[in-house]
Amino acid sequence: MVRIITDSAADFEPWELEAMHIDCIPLDVSFGDRNYQENLTLSKERFYQLLRESKEFPRTSHPGPYVYERRMRETKKAGDTAVFITISSAISGTYQTARMALEESGAADCCAVIDARTATGGQRMLVELAVRMRDEGRSLREIVEAVEALRPRTRIYACMDTLEYLYRGGRIPKAAYALGTAVNLKPMITVARDGSVQVTAKMLGLHRGMDYILKRYREEPPDMDYPIYFMYTENPGNGKKLMEYMRRCGEPFEDNRVIPVGAAIGSHVGPGACGMVYIAK
Repeated sequence: MVRIITDSAADFEPWELEAMHIDCIPLDVSFGDRNYQENLTLSKERFYQLLRESKEFPRTSHPGPYVYERRMRETKKAGDTAVFITISSAISGTYQTARMALEESGAADCCAVIDARTATGGQRMLVELAVRMRDEGRSLREIVEAVEALRPRTRIYACMDTLEYLYRGGRIPKAAYALGTAVNLKPMITVARDGSVQVTAKMLGLHRGMDYILKRYREEPPDMDYPIYFMYTENPGNGKKLMEYMRRCGEPFEDNRVIPVGAAIGSHVGPGACGMVYIAK
């Protein structure tokens, strides 16, 4: 059996992990001296409540290599194989930690570690592909090759509701934050090919932000063999609003999936963001 293992940055809900037989390693989230494990002791709803209430900026971190090494040794002992699909190495040290564990575990013959080079819905799509192939009876090698081939085709475009969390995270100066807030600038972000989160534009208001996402989507149209997901941070209404806007603009979507974004990305973009993820042709 091929075990599918990821981390909580893929933004599956606990019930989805159970239904799809995915092992998920939680990332750690800290507000000052208060520490939580995402999906275990910290729900997405509670995370955004703390994000609004806390004077301290959240920090996310990954568990030590022993967590990964233990799963690798268990896999080998059971006679199974396993693929670990981690959040982008440009965002977190999770991939490097899992690689270190692979070298120490002696399980390189039965385990593989993949840098998703994306997060949230993009990472989810790679994991879902691995799950489908596992259920079809494919081998570890086939799954790794397919996930790595699909990886550069993932696209994420999103509109942030506020500049506050870029400012609090030290990504923009105070003057830019004050001016942008005064004129209602909405930062547009994407996950670049190297897996980093980048601000690509700043638009005046949510409507122009959705226009920008629609333009990028049409420039790189989707492969309709894969789902299209809309995403949101805290407020599902914004994710649905983006989906309905694109439908009014003539883009047909069979999927109605609107998925919540957790702490790994939410700590950087803040509440009220909306976006979409898909696989490009």
